[in-house]
Amino acid sequence: MLPAPTMNVYAIVILVAFVSIFILNRVADALNLESSRQGLPNEFEGVFEDNRLRMSQDYTTTRIRMGIVRSTFDFTLILSFWSLGGFEYLDQVVRIWELGPIPSGLVYLGILGMATAILSMPFAVYSTFVIEERFGFNRTTIKIFILDILKTAILTMLIGGLLLAVLLALFEYAGSQAWVYCWIAVSVFTLMMQYVVPTWIMPLFNKFTPLEEGQLRNAIFAYARSVDFPLDNVFVMDGSKRSNKSNAFFIGIDKHKRVALFDTLIANHNVKELVAILAHEIGHYKKRHILQGMVLGIFHAGIMFYLLSIFVCEQELFAAFYVEQSSVYVGLVLFSLLYVPVNLIISIMVLMLSRRNEYQADRYAAETTKEPEAMIEALKKLSIQNLSNLTPHSLYVSLHYSHPPILERIRAIRVLI
Repeated sequence: MLPAPTMNVYAIVILVAFVSIFILNRVADALNLESSRQGLPNEFEGVFEDNRLRMSQDYTTTRIRMGIVRSTFDFTLILSFWSLGGFEYLDQVVRIWELGPIPSGLVYLGILGMATAILSMPFAVYSTFVIEERFGFNRTTIKIFILDILKTAILTMLIGGLLLAVLLALFEYAGSQAWVYCWIAVSVFTLMMQYVVPTWIMPLFNKFTPLEEGQLRNAIFAYARSVDFPLDNVFVMDGSKRSNKSNAFFIGIDKHKRVALFDTLIANHNVKELVAILAHEIGHYKKRHILQGMVLGIFHAGIMFYLLSIFVCEQELFAAFYVEQSSVYVGLVLFSLLYVPVNLIISIMVLMLSRRNEYQADRYAAETTKEPEAMIEALKKLSIQNLSNLTPHSLYVSLHYSHPPILERIRAIRVLI
C-alpha cells in the first residue's frame, strides 16, 4: 500500500482544482436542471407542442444526469489512479522494455489513451443506443458504431502518433528552445489539417454528395453571388445514418473549404430557411471567425508549450504523483493535470467569444438575406427537432455552450426587424 500523495504545492493545487471544478460543474448541472423546468417561453407558443416541451425537458434531464454519472466516474477514476501510484507503476512497466525515450513515450501515452477509451465505451454505448434511441434520435447501427471506433483509433495512431513523436523528440533533444519548435510544428499541423480534414478525413465517416440541381441550389448560389462569396459547391452530408438531429457547417480554407448541409436539415426546412442557415455559415467566413479561431488556437498552443517547457521535468511535480524518474512523456501527462484550471479559464473565454461570433453570424444572415423571419423560423425548427433546452441556466451556458441559447438568438434577431 502506497503512502498518501506527497502534499507539496503541486499536489495541493491540482487536488484543489479538481475538486473545485467538479463542484462547480455539479452546481451548474443542478441549476440547469431547475432552469429547464420553466414553462414555455412566449416566443415558442403555438410552435412547441406540450408533448414536445416535455420531451425536451426529459431529454435535458436525462443528458445532465448521464453527464453527472460520467463526470463522477472520471473524477473517481483519476483520483484513484493517482492515489494508488498508477502513473509510476505504468512508467516502471514501460521502462522494463527498454524501448528508448520516444517509443517508450508513445507506448506509455498509448496505453493511457487506450485504457481511457475502453473505460469510456460503456457510456458511449448507453448514450447512443439507450438515451438517443429513447428520444428518437439514434440511427446508428452496431456496424457503423464499431467502424467509427476503428477508424478513429487508426487515425489517432497514425496522425496523432506521428505528431506526438515529433513533440516528444523535440522536448527530448532540442534543448531550451524546444517549446518554440513544438509551437511551430503544431501551427503547421493545424494549418495542414484545414486541408486534410475536409478533403480526406471527413469522407471516411460520411458521404458528401453535391446538392442536386433545383430551386434550393439556385437560391443558395444566387445568395452567394449577392454577397460576393466564392462558392464552388454545396454538399449534402448523410447525417441521418447516425442521428435524426440537424446541422450545417463550414470547414476548411481556400479551395478546400467545404459547406455542408445535413440531409435531415434539408428534409425539415424550406428554401428560405435553408438559405438563411447557409448565410449564417457564410457569415462566419465573412466575419473571419474561422481565421480568428485558428489564430487564437495557435496563440493558445504557444502559451501552453511555453508553460510545458517550465514544468515538464519539474521534480516536485513528479513527486506529487509518486513518479521517481522524470521523463518527457510522463511530464506531458502530469502537466496536463496541472493545466486543468488554466484550461477551464481559457475555455470559458473561448466559449464567450464563440457565442459572440454566433450573434454576429445571425445578424449577417438576417441582414444579407433580408429575411430575418426565415432565420427565426429556422432556429425554432432546429430547437424542436433537436429537443433543445429552451431555458438553460446562465452558469451552465458559460461553462458549456459554444452557441447562445436559441431564445436569446431569436431576441437578438427581433431587434433588427
